[in-house]
Amino acid sequence: MKISSHRSSFRRVFSRSRFCLGGPWGWVGLIFLLTSCADLAGPQYQRPETVSKTAWKSSSAANVSAADTIDPDWWKYFGDSTLNHLIAQAIEQSVDLKVLAARLGVAETAVGQVKAASLPSMQVGAGASFDRSSGGPTTSLNNVATSVNWELDIWGKVKKGVDAQRAEVLATAADWRAGYLNLVAEVSTTYFQLLKLDEQMDTQRHTLESAQRVLDIVTGLNREGIVPQTQVLQQKAEIHQLNRDLLELKRLRGITENALATLLGTAAGEMQLPPGKLTQNIDIIKVPGGLPSDLLARRPDILAAEYRVLQAHHLEGQAKLAKLPSFSLTGRLGSSSSNLLDLLKSFTAGLLPTVNIPILDPSINARYKVSQAQAKVAREEYRRVVIKAFEEVENALINLDSRKKQRQELASQLAKLRIVSDQVKAQLREGMVSQLEVFESERSLLSAELALLENKQQILADTVTLYKALGGGWSRVQVQQAR
Repeated sequence: MKISSHRSSFRRVFSRSRFCLGGPWGWVGLIFLLTSCADLAGPQYQRPETVSKTAWKSSSAANVSAADTIDPDWWKYFGDSTLNHLIAQAIEQSVDLKVLAARLGVAETAVGQVKAASLPSMQVGAGASFDRSSGGPTTSLNNVATSVNWELDIWGKVKKGVDAQRAEVLATAADWRAGYLNLVAEVSTTYFQLLKLDEQMDTQRHTLESAQRVLDIVTGLNREGIVPQTQVLQQKAEIHQLNRDLLELKRLRGITENALATLLGTAAGEMQLPPGKLTQNIDIIKVPGGLPSDLLARRPDILAAEYRVLQAHHLEGQAKLAKLPSFSLTGRLGSSSSNLLDLLKSFTAGLLPTVNIPILDPSINARYKVSQAQAKVAREEYRRVVIKAFEEVENALINLDSRKKQRQELASQLAKLRIVSDQVKAQLREGMVSQLEVFESERSLLSAELALLENKQQILADTVTLYKALGGGWSRVQVQQAR
C-alpha cells in the first residue's frame, strides 16, 4: 500500500469520527490504520537460501532426460510382474504407510481445532445455595446463567495459527509421499536381493555338481595310482566348503524373505516367494534423471522440510502478534430466585467489551523468542535436506556409471575363465594338471560368476536409489502457493 493511500485512509476515518483518539470511532480508526499500514506479523515468507547446482558432475548425466519424464509407477520398467504385484500389495497393506496416513488425518483434524479459537464460546450453568442460621429457617437461592465469550481476531493471530497448521498438513502429506517412495524402493531392492540369492544358490549347486565330477575323476585316478589319496581328501574338503556356503546362502534368503514380508504388512514366516533368477527376470533400464532445479520442487522430503519452514514462519508471526492488545466481548444472561418456580420470570443481562494489553507478560516475549529459534532450526533443517539430496543424486549417478563399466570388464573376465576351466578339466582327465590348478580355476570361475551377479544387483539397486533421489515421479509442487 502506498503512503498516499495510508494518508487518505487516515483522513477518512478521523473526519467521520470527529472524536480523535478520545472517542470510540477514533480507536476503531487507529486499529484500521495499523492493520492496513503495517505488516504486524513480520515480513512475507521467502524460501531459505541454500546451495544450488546447474549440472551434475557425473559424465553419464549429460544424456539424462528431464525429471518430468519419470512416471509415477517407474518400477514397471524393470519388466517383472512379481515385483509389480509385491509393490501393489505393499502400498495397500504396509503398516508404515498406514501410520503416516493416520498422522495426516490428525494434522487435518487439527486445522478445525485451531480455527475454533476464533469462534464464540458459550457456557451454561445452574446451581442452588442453602443457608441456615442458628435457630432460624433454611433459606435457598436458585440460579441459572449463561455466558458467551468471543475474542475478536483483529490482528489475525488465529489466521496465522490456521495457516501454520495447514502448512503442517501439507508437510505431513509430503511425509506420506516420502514414505511411499521409500517403501517402493525398499520392496524393490529387497526383491532384487532375494533373486540374487536364488541365483547364487543355483550357481553354488552347479559348482557343487562340477566339484563332485572332479571328485569322481580324482578318485578314479587314485585307484589307478596316478594321484595320491591326499588329493581325494582335498577335493572332499572343497565339497564340504561349498556345502557350507550353500547353507549360508539359504540362511540369508530366509532372513531377506522375512524382511520382505514385513514390508508387505505380512507376518514373517507366512510368505514364501518362489525362486527366481535376477539375470532373467529383471531388465536393466535406462537411467532416469532430472535437472538440479527440478530436484527442489519434486522430492517429498525437501517439500516436507520447506512446508515446515513455512509453518515455523507463521508461528513466529503469530507469536509476534500476541504482543498486541486483544479485544473480546463477553455477554451474560442469568436469573436467580429463592423459589424455583419463579426462576424464569425475570432475567439480568450484560455485555462487557474487554481490552487486554500485555504490557508486562514475560511469557509472551519468551514465546516469541522460542518461535524465532524454532524457525531458524526449520530453515537449517531445510538446507541440510537439500544438500543431502544433491549428494544422493551425485552418488547414484557415479555408482551407476562406474558399475556399468565394471560390468563390461566382468563379462570379459568371465568368458575367459570359462575357457580356462573347460581346458583344465580336460587336462585333469589326462592327468596333465595338478589338483591345485583345478581348485584355482573353479574358484576363480565361481568368484567371477558371483561378481557379475552382484554387479547386476548393484546396478538395479542404484537405479532404484536414483529414482528415489530424483523424487520418484511426483509432480512439481510450489510451496509459495500454500502461503
